[in-house]
Amino acid sequence: MIEQKEKTACFTGHRTIPPQQWERLTWNLRETVEETILRGYRYFGTGGALGFDTLAAQTVLDLKRKYPHIRLILVLPCLSQTERWSREQQQTYEAIKAQADKVVYTSRAYDRGCMHRRNRHLVECSSLCICYLTHPTGGTAYTVDYAAAQGLEVVNLGEK
Repeated sequence: MIEQKEKTACFTGHRTIPPQQWERLTWNLRETVEETILRGYRYFGTGGALGFDTLAAQTVLDLKRKYPHIRLILVLPCLSQTERWSREQQQTYEAIKAQADKVVYTSRAYDRGCMHRRNRHLVECSSLCICYLTHPTGGTAYTVDYAAAQGLEVVNLGEK
């Protein structure tokens, strides 16, 4: 299990990405994930949220064509995560979920702690955290701080 953790990277990031940052972030994310694969990482965990999580999952799925040995693991907070999302957002989520190599739910139903449990699970099963952090507060900041406190290498694409 420790060997798997050493080959696992997780993603965390903001749900909203400013349009003027989208193209550069997409390019930096792809380059970072590819470098990570070349370093021996095989497993990539993401939380299935809108924004950066979705972009990260799509990037891993796209890179699977070139690196078929990599795996996408979705760690989802609850079964009803998408109930308030638009139809288009739900369709994208379901398409990603259908292509994921593994799907883990940290809770069946939504409760106040399910997002927190999801984020901790992602960190605790990884040795590298690739993030998009641009504000010092909120769930992404908490998760990045937790990853650093747990000794994970942190790569912040929000600083590139």
